[in-house]
Amino acid sequence: MKKALYLTVAVGLVLCFFSCGQTNYGYTGELSRGTKGKSKKTQEAPPYGMVYIPQGALTIGGNDQDIMWNMNSKPRTITINAFWMDQTEITNYEYRQFIGYVRDSILRSLLAEQDDSFYMPLEDDEDEPDKRPLNWNARINLRRNAEHREAIQDMFYQGEEAIHGKEIDVRKLLYEYAWYDYQQAAQVRWDPVEKKYNGSVVNVRGEREEVKDRSSFIMRESAYVYPDTLCWIRDFTFSFNEPLATRYFSHVAYNDYPVVGVSWQQANAFCHWRTDMLLSARTTRGTPHAYRLPSEAEWEYAARGGLNGGLYPWGGPYTSDKQGCYLANFKPQRGRYMLDGGVYTTPVGTYEPNDFGLYDMAGNVAEWTSNTFDENAYAFYNDLVPSYTTRATAGDPISRKRKVIRGGSWKDIAYYIQCGTRSFEYQDSTKSYVGFRCIRDYVGPPKEIK
Repeated sequence: MKKALYLTVAVGLVLCFFSCGQTNYGYTGELSRGTKGKSKKTQEAPPYGMVYIPQGALTIGGNDQDIMWNMNSKPRTITINAFWMDQTEITNYEYRQFIGYVRDSILRSLLAEQDDSFYMPLEDDEDEPDKRPLNWNARINLRRNAEHREAIQDMFYQGEEAIHGKEIDVRKLLYEYAWYDYQQAAQVRWDPVEKKYNGSVVNVRGEREEVKDRSSFIMRESAYVYPDTLCWIRDFTFSFNEPLATRYFSHVAYNDYPVVGVSWQQANAFCHWRTDMLLSARTTRGTPHAYRLPSEAEWEYAARGGLNGGLYPWGGPYTSDKQGCYLANFKPQRGRYMLDGGVYTTPVGTYEPNDFGLYDMAGNVAEWTSNTFDENAYAFYNDLVPSYTTRATAGDPISRKRKVIRGGSWKDIAYYIQCGTRSFEYQDSTKSYVGFRCIRDYVGPPKEIK
């Protein structure tokens, strides 16, 4: 039985008095002024590993170096709200924490079928004991407890599939989660007379169904979370990359390297898990915004570092400094991958950050964004925090499965590491040159930038 803890990242209709304190209208007859005069207390503390990206405007679109003549980025001015962004790309070490959580939650679910102590204690009024949360304090003892070993036996490769002793079957690492579809919820109206919703939604299977209640907007999905390590071999014909296929993700030497071989769906699952970890550990009042992938507009705004119009995150038109040292990890010359300091990827933060303090916004690995790729997207984008996202299902046309990637990678020429260059990969594809980083919407009044 595969069970991971469900994640509900978005919860609609949160009553404000849960996080804003008690009202005083029963005492004075007047409205409460809330947090007036306490703006410093309402500002959010910096999340670990993230930097603040202030609100602002920029002109997105192509430039005179559109060597591909794609004509898919019509220049226009847009406004972006403030947000937090990971200072570096998600690393192998950070992503392995996600893998470890999924593995351990499945193991504990299997053990709970044999040992009730792996569930939290049963409440007196609880009718469904198997719906209880897992007990993460219960100790797993595989050395001395034969029942524990037998309960998790199916988690390992069996029979002819086994080669090096006990190895976790990565096909069992399935993460289940739920999210609230605000886009579809906004299109449906509540009828106060009939006391029902009028409208329909498309579920995660691509099927249209009538809205029955709030649960119709809660989408429940699952994703296999282990990275595709064989992408190192698949991406390069007649090239010897087996050492990276077997060691890049798992070996401690690559802890600080960006994770690759992760699909768009897996990147979204990671964001949901990261949000769940934050919510489960949070002790202060209020609910922070969820972690998510940036839109391509947010990504470009952050990459420019406040230097509107610059070709690269450092602002200048050149890829090297006055001493001839390259400023990013890309393919600087024909076949000379090592001239910038790395043959493949390099540890995150190897090169200097941009003016927002973000590392590797050009090169190293390209990064997933939340947006669906459309050649004409800039023509119909709203100029206020623009975004175009579709959740494509198996039956949708392939064009809806294209997701925007930005920043270029270690294998790309300089054109692809420019801030304004758009490219795409399919949402279920895994590449040795595509990773991601997360953002989180900023909560509270804008911060002053000194």
